[in-house]
Amino acid sequence: MAEDQRSALLRASKPATKELFSTLIAANHILHYHQVVDAYGHISVRNPQNPATFFLAKSLAPALVSSREDLEEYHVSDASPVDKDAPKGYAERFIHSEIYKKFKGVHSVIHAHSEVVLPFSISSIPLRPVFHMGGVMGAQCPIYDIQQHYKSSDPLHSLLVTNEHTGAGLAAGFNPSTMLAKGTNLIRSFVTSQSTQVPEFPSSPTVLMRGHGFTCVGATIEEAVYRAIFTCTNARVQTTAMLMQGSYNVGLVGERFGRGEKETGPAKHEDIKYLNDRECKDAWTANQGHAERPWKLWCAEVANSGLYTNDLGPPPGA
Repeated sequence: MAEDQRSALLRASKPATKELFSTLIAANHILHYHQVVDAYGHISVRNPQNPATFFLAKSLAPALVSSREDLEEYHVSDASPVDKDAPKGYAERFIHSEIYKKFKGVHSVIHAHSEVVLPFSISSIPLRPVFHMGGVMGAQCPIYDIQQHYKSSDPLHSLLVTNEHTGAGLAAGFNPSTMLAKGTNLIRSFVTSQSTQVPEFPSSPTVLMRGHGFTCVGATIEEAVYRAIFTCTNARVQTTAMLMQGSYNVGLVGERFGRGEKETGPAKHEDIKYLNDRECKDAWTANQGHAERPWKLWCAEVANSGLYTNDLGPPPGA
């Protein structure tokens, strides 16, 4: 028997650890505490003992996930539960299964409907890193438009990712080969195709979903949570900066006309300063080495809030 097969069998014979489940429960609470998710949204983790399955909460609001019994195991192949008698699960678990199927280096997936990110999924303004903590999003955040992926057999065009082909379309957006920048009244950064060579970890770890929310991935639960929280933070900072800059630009136009200028050419216009690709990559490289600091804080916040219960105790690093 080949060594890799032997190792795989040994891993599969061991159950996932209590620490893994405790971390997944804590992550649900942290995402709710930081308003990334509300009653909707979810986080999963690939089974380290068997990469062909993943764990995801049952049909529960993230804040209410509290025990091992609240977590279900699903097959990566088709998002079906390992337990044939499993109760109702999240309808959008195909988001998770199709991403795990495509990227072997992804071990955690988060999907959320954050209101601070949503405007960037339906407008012509791209979500881009504007400060060093935002580098974790990736240099570009493609937009997945599910309308381009429906089949005639789909009974509902609800924007929900409820089957394998819409999930596969979303997964492709994490590794686009080309990006199409459309006109000012249409969505920018629309995914037009995917790369033929699929890396273990995607080039764009955060993808917006038109009129729906966003999905991000991580090599660990902690990394995925970090990415989700700072994606929302970056969206708030960028929105504030655009409002300020827009007011300033309107003022420039007012000054020009107030002076009675006869010039008919374009008025002076200034933009906000974004991180370039190098800054984005290097900022995440630098911050990655200190990601345990916010994780420890976030665990303490939910442990002392009074709302959340983790029957498995504090996760590692708390």
